[in-house]
Amino acid sequence: MRRNVFIYITKSVQLGLLAIITGTVFLCTHMGVDRAHADYYMGSIFYALLLIFVNGFSELAMAVSRLPVFHKQRGYYFYPAWAYAIPAFILKIPVSLVESIAWTSISYYLIGYTLEASRFFRQLFILFLVHTGALSLFRCVASYFQTMVAGTVGGTMSFLVILLFGGFIIPRSYMPTGLKWGFWISPLSYAEIGLTGNEFLAPRWLRNSVNNVTLGRRILMDRGLDFSSYFYWISVGALIGFVLLFNVGFTISLTVKKAAGTSRAIISRDKLATINESRKDMSKDMDKRMPKLQAGNTLAPNQTRRMVFPFTPLTISFQNVNYYVDTPAEMREQGYMERKLQLLDSITGALMGVTGAGKTTLLDVLAGRKTGGFIDGDIRVGGYPKIQQTFARISGYCEQTDIHSLQITVGESVAYSAWLRLPTEIDSKTRKEFVNDVLHTIELDEIRDALVGLPGVSGLSTEQRKRLTIAVELVSNPSIIFMDEPTSGLEARAAAIVMRAVKNVAETGQTVVCTIHQPSIEIFEAFDELMLMKRGGELIYAGPLEHHSCNLIQYFQAIPGVPKIKDNYNPSTWMLEVTCASVEAGLGVDFSEVYRESSMCKDKDTLVKLLSKPTPGMSDIHFPTRFPQNFGEQLKACLWKQCLSYWRSPSYNLVRIIFMAVSCIIFGALFWQKGDINNINNQQGIFTIMGCIYATTVFAGINNCQLVMPFISIERSVVYREMFAGMYSPWAYSLAQVAMEIPYVMVQIVLFMISYPMIGYAWTPTKFFWFVYTMVCTLLYFLYLGMMIVSLTPNIQVVSIMASMFYTLQNLMSSFIVPAPQIPRWWIWLYYASPLSWTLNVFFTTQFGDEDREIFVFGQTKTTAAFLSDYFSFHRDLLPLSAIMLAMFPTLFAILFSLSISKLNFQMR
Repeated sequence: MRRNVFIYITKSVQLGLLAIITGTVFLCTHMGVDRAHADYYMGSIFYALLLIFVNGFSELAMAVSRLPVFHKQRGYYFYPAWAYAIPAFILKIPVSLVESIAWTSISYYLIGYTLEASRFFRQLFILFLVHTGALSLFRCVASYFQTMVAGTVGGTMSFLVILLFGGFIIPRSYMPTGLKWGFWISPLSYAEIGLTGNEFLAPRWLRNSVNNVTLGRRILMDRGLDFSSYFYWISVGALIGFVLLFNVGFTISLTVKKAAGTSRAIISRDKLATINESRKDMSKDMDKRMPKLQAGNTLAPNQTRRMVFPFTPLTISFQNVNYYVDTPAEMREQGYMERKLQLLDSITGALMGVTGAGKTTLLDVLAGRKTGGFIDGDIRVGGYPKIQQTFARISGYCEQTDIHSLQITVGESVAYSAWLRLPTEIDSKTRKEFVNDVLHTIELDEIRDALVGLPGVSGLSTEQRKRLTIAVELVSNPSIIFMDEPTSGLEARAAAIVMRAVKNVAETGQTVVCTIHQPSIEIFEAFDELMLMKRGGELIYAGPLEHHSCNLIQYFQAIPGVPKIKDNYNPSTWMLEVTCASVEAGLGVDFSEVYRESSMCKDKDTLVKLLSKPTPGMSDIHFPTRFPQNFGEQLKACLWKQCLSYWRSPSYNLVRIIFMAVSCIIFGALFWQKGDINNINNQQGIFTIMGCIYATTVFAGINNCQLVMPFISIERSVVYREMFAGMYSPWAYSLAQVAMEIPYVMVQIVLFMISYPMIGYAWTPTKFFWFVYTMVCTLLYFLYLGMMIVSLTPNIQVVSIMASMFYTLQNLMSSFIVPAPQIPRWWIWLYYASPLSWTLNVFFTTQFGDEDREIFVFGQTKTTAAFLSDYFSFHRDLLPLSAIMLAMFPTLFAILFSLSISKLNFQMR
């Protein structure tokens, strides 16, 4: 919890801010103790419960992120499940208490509830139990579904059932007889009973008796919440029971559920025998070729790259490169007074070092991948100063972390990279042959149809991902290729395959800059030259290795006091041992100073100065366009990839389609024929159908929003890598991402029509068209809202917090909880800025805005259209404006998503 303190503080501040907004919307000076304002008090109670419950939704994301560690530790029998579940519950009690106090202490007196201390603390206690129950519920859901996408659906469906049967969306008396039992299984029902009784059974609501029924009792009867005052304590007991139930379910799920793991394909014994035989042959072939690799020879003819597109051989030189970052606060507290912390110190040179020496930092600086800090020094390509946009076209960068789209195959990943990174002059047939050649060179052709999958869960192994990373960069035919520890995490055979490919690339004349950490002898001696850095980012060696690393060994053994290498000892291991900080301190030698005074350093400086000047007759590299492909081709490629990825993501698309079908059936059954104008006789009939429309749009939209956020968040790191590589414009990716959602939304709309006749809406072409139009715009703006939030925030936990704030503000200003005419003028702009308010406006205006049927509302008779106009400010003559506004929101969110992808980068490099 201490490491997530920022998240908890943010949630509490957010809740306090929402309490201020809510309190000033329902300001006590605007509300009296009468029948008309009683609905606003009731709405404020419902909104408080809704907000407190939704505030716990972010617990789902945090619980899912912790499950892999728990399952690993449980697998090693560190502790039983209950030993994990009980602290998880206890540690969140203070969080629930703080957030409940933050809400109640601000909103209670602003809204103007009964001014009695006992009733204040009763409300606080109920809200505390609701928040604790919400956290417990979402932890339980997370432990059962185990993934963000599936957990989101499970959490949303649970919340849907709890809210629908909670007694406010549709009163218990309005529920179908066969479904009234659902009221008693919803935690929100008991919270509603407790809070409404706490307020409306107060002395100030006991006056104005009509037919021996007090005003407060009449209000509770209309809402189906007419219970005695002792039901408050029954509600408290029920809520405590739900908290215990959810935590018991959490413990049981942790005990019996296995960790989500890799799915295993079932193959025949004959196929298995063939695969094993192939592996044996490849192993023998590797043993035969290893001596040749050590000697620096090229590969056998049948293993060489058959195709090499023309490219300009280039050298990269760098002189006095320094890299600084802001000094972390922890170091300043320990007495480090400098404002800047230097990570690279005057690096000049073509790389190896201890962990923390700065190998990856130097590679990121040379490749232009740093997103923060300050870079100083001279970096040149072909003798000319490096220009990043041009440099991205002629270079490749194999990152230490293998980042690829999950639902794309190996072959498709390489083909996609070639499509967007090779010049337009290369036709598709030649490009395909080149892709096949690269797959063969990196030995990926046998698994070209395998999905990449999620690291550690499904898909490719670690070494296969590493080879795919190299293939994706090689297929761009770069003049310079950077590889950040390409053999890390690989076993001997896989590492040898990678280094064979690297050696073959270098033989074609392409410049290879590679970092490596304590390699085997075979891999180490495959390199031509070595740059060695010590901790602190200083060079201590830069020169050729020669046969059996003799040049390196002679250099360090010439330094007085350095122990000689043992027979048959790995030179790389010996080198790191004799240059470590403890040996350096023991000898009283500064290896970086020794290097700076050596002839090797002087020779290297001379070479760098020579390479820093352009070769006679060679001009600076220039491309007429920023990207290899035009915008249309970029969009086509992005759409192709997104189409494949979406089709292969049933956990995202199939799940939301099923959710839509199931929820529509639930809504249709619960609100059976409530939308028929002939069944609406009073204001409660209008409120009930409005609750139906509100709930259907909110849950369909929020489910889409919640599902798209982890989907986009996972893909975002891939987008960062591809944009750094200069594959496409951010606008091409954004447009493809936005467009790909539309077909799936249309499928959801078709399923949504199930509820149309069940609820009893009017069967006229015009009203049906407006129904479809409203739902299309609504689902799209919720989807694009989710994309926009992801693009504006650094991680999925902050995304969940920001999304919950958007949801709660939209709900407050939707007209369902408080109608537009009752919103204070200082907050009315939030009403117009809420997309949900326009959804309800268009829907009610088109369905009931032309109805002249009279209904009995608040003691008087009005037509349905007049009541909508007076009470909600839904005017049919403003329908064209409302329709335009409804279409503007998805457009606006899509544009903001594109701008954020283009301008913001949350990678910390």
